[in-house]
Amino acid sequence: MKRQQLQRAAVTAASSVLAVFVALLISAVILLITGKDPVKAFTTLFGAAGDTRVIQGSLNRATPLMISAAAVAIGFKMNLFNIGVEGQMRVALLATAVVGAAVDLPAPLHIALCLVVAMASGAAWSGIAGWLKVKRGVNEVISTIMLNFIALSLVAWAFDDFFRVESPNESVLVKTKELPKSAWFPDLVDRRLNGMLLVAIAVLILFWVIVWKTRFGFRLRASGGNPGAARVTGVHPQRMILISMLLSGALAGLVGMRALLGDVHAYQNNLAEQQGFNGIAVALLGRNHPLGIFFSAILFGFLGEASGKLQLEDIPKEIATIMSGIIVLAVVIINEAVKRWDDRRIQRKAATELEKVAA
Repeated sequence: MKRQQLQRAAVTAASSVLAVFVALLISAVILLITGKDPVKAFTTLFGAAGDTRVIQGSLNRATPLMISAAAVAIGFKMNLFNIGVEGQMRVALLATAVVGAAVDLPAPLHIALCLVVAMASGAAWSGIAGWLKVKRGVNEVISTIMLNFIALSLVAWAFDDFFRVESPNESVLVKTKELPKSAWFPDLVDRRLNGMLLVAIAVLILFWVIVWKTRFGFRLRASGGNPGAARVTGVHPQRMILISMLLSGALAGLVGMRALLGDVHAYQNNLAEQQGFNGIAVALLGRNHPLGIFFSAILFGFLGEASGKLQLEDIPKEIATIMSGIIVLAVVIINEAVKRWDDRRIQRKAATELEKVAA
């Protein structure tokens, strides 16, 4: 059994690595077509890995991606596609900014309150999709997409109409009140690397423990893999759906906290934009495993941070974005091909064993 698990893990890791190489090859072709030197582009891009500032910036960018991908992966383990992380994050950002600015507490308690409010807000919003799935059979992809639009519009309306702050020069700033310093999450490296990285790593560790090392995690995976068989063993799939959506939304609420508690300290337009959607790509490349998510998030964070170096060499930095998109497409295609190959391999092996028994 262990040998089979190791083989599956090796195949899974190899498929993701292959997707990255495919993305590099396609990106090289695109660069050649546009008259750019791919060797120079990749040397510049990956040569930035030796720059301490780039590494710190990459880790900062990777922090919300780790949490966002974990939120998506919990849904995937239950065979649910929570595409609403962006909306859940946006609701949590505004709620946390308002509540955090309205109270005065000692630093540890203030930060803890902000994190709890963020998780509760995200869970409440995702719980709507869970309830619709359980009680009305509404597909979670449709409901979470619609809830994204509602959340973004609702938050934009409330933000523009009720949260205008007068600055010292009497101009009007469209943002919430700034959080007190007691709510600021401390830096690991002053103004370069925020401590929310440790929270993101803790989320991945807890995700691994809960999903792979607890009875609840077994029930979660069993319900996602075969709801009928899980029901026979006493697991309630409908309840697991609701719990999974609540957990996914709770993590989604934490996605924007590095930006809110670590950088800006007030809610404003474009704060942590697209982090919810980007988490889907990271989860896919990481194959919904905490270790894979960790390295995938760092890769995406590095591509985003190091892309600025390309402009110095007259190479469009958008090539890093194109590369990220190709990685996602490649990993989906390759993963499906590998899954089919692995299924055929298992079927052939089972048929061979049956033939031996029959003989």
